[in-house]
Amino acid sequence: MKSFHFALALSAATLLPAGSGAQAPSPAKSKAVASVERLSADLAGLSDRVWAFAETALKETRSAQLLSDYLEKQGFRVERGVAGMPTAFVATYGAGSPIIGILGEYDALPGLSQKASAQKDPLEAGAPGHGCGHNLLGAASLGAAVAVKQLIAAGDLRGTVRYYGTPAEEAVGGKVYMVREGLFRDLDACLGWHPADRTEVDMYGGQALVDFAVEFRGKTAHAAFDPWNGRSAADAAEAFTHGVNLLREHVRPSVRMHYVVQKAGEVPNVVPENARVWCWIRDWQMQGVETVLARVRKIAEGAALIAGVEHTFTIQGGDSEILINTAGARLLDANLRWLGPLQYTDEEHEFARALQRSAGVEPVGLDGSIHPLEGQQPEGGSTDVGDVSYNVPTLHFAVTTGPRGVPWHSWYVVAAGGTSIGHKGMVQAAKALAATMVDLYEKPAALEEVKADYRAKMKGRTYKSYIPAGPPRVP
Repeated sequence: MKSFHFALALSAATLLPAGSGAQAPSPAKSKAVASVERLSADLAGLSDRVWAFAETALKETRSAQLLSDYLEKQGFRVERGVAGMPTAFVATYGAGSPIIGILGEYDALPGLSQKASAQKDPLEAGAPGHGCGHNLLGAASLGAAVAVKQLIAAGDLRGTVRYYGTPAEEAVGGKVYMVREGLFRDLDACLGWHPADRTEVDMYGGQALVDFAVEFRGKTAHAAFDPWNGRSAADAAEAFTHGVNLLREHVRPSVRMHYVVQKAGEVPNVVPENARVWCWIRDWQMQGVETVLARVRKIAEGAALIAGVEHTFTIQGGDSEILINTAGARLLDANLRWLGPLQYTDEEHEFARALQRSAGVEPVGLDGSIHPLEGQQPEGGSTDVGDVSYNVPTLHFAVTTGPRGVPWHSWYVVAAGGTSIGHKGMVQAAKALAATMVDLYEKPAALEEVKADYRAKMKGRTYKSYIPAGPPRVP
């Protein structure tokens, strides 16, 4: 199948949701959804340009400029280069309370370049691609922010809307640095979403994560003439990774450990002096991560002793699990159901089935239904949204932007994100975000319930950041 973009077909019949017998929406909510609909062509264009830029962590120069410039032209006050990150920005409109924030991302992943094609066909071999749909994420959140801004400007809502341009979610955790700078401190609530293969409000908060590196320093020698005079850092790295793999049998099923050996020598005939292993540990709560981390520290010490070398163990960053806001989840779920399920054309389903066949999964097409709050199964994955959620009430959900069951962080997701499949999910997410924000502006009792839920969940908890001092490192 050749590369192509589906047309974004939006008829007058889709301008407002059909409804499901629930309480009628307020005029402001209906206006917000209609505004997103009018913006849909702009949002698709912005998303496609970010998709084509495909810039990785802290290098999203054109993507950040594109989105921030658009918001500035819409009347937002934009502050660029916040929290020590040139590609981070905050755009604000309005004055006074409530102050509602919305999260946007736009970083791509290395090595996933792909055309909008059902056959693997990179735009540029070895180049990055949007294998997590962040081109859609940033554009949808922008659309919701602009729709709410228009209502504030018209006098239909009172308060402040703030869009956070958050870089480097995949590799650094830009939001954690923005939290450290206090950029979320005055928010009443914050909203975010993520592309997925299903539509549902998050009832599990993803996995907490700690990112660290272990470096070993030995002594060079000739690998044949006098190897006894050397001390191999590569031996230590091998002993360390072997120890981590032995540990896998003795951790909880929820734990995930992954690593890459970034350095372990240059040539075979020189005993390696330096080695470096980059690791992530995850669990459903940070307490579980800390338990495993303590054991991995001991493994690193033991590996250094085995090889007779020195070592350093450096925490490079980490993400908290998302603190689920149940009151906010109900608001989001109600608005998704008011909007109704996503509908797809035969051509879109066939494109999705072609991707599924290529991936070796069941070719069932696209799932536009709205999954229930109850009965969700926890899945792996982490996000720096978790750190935001420990500092301000945070509402988070997922919307279908790709075929069911294909691998995420893959070229399949890149392909779908450059077509109308991704566009439809993006527009639906923007509508759900805007509608829920209107609820929080218009209904003080609903906002207070969200804030009370946050206070109750934080009782007895203390937020801890894992990022080191200083500016974020470019991966």
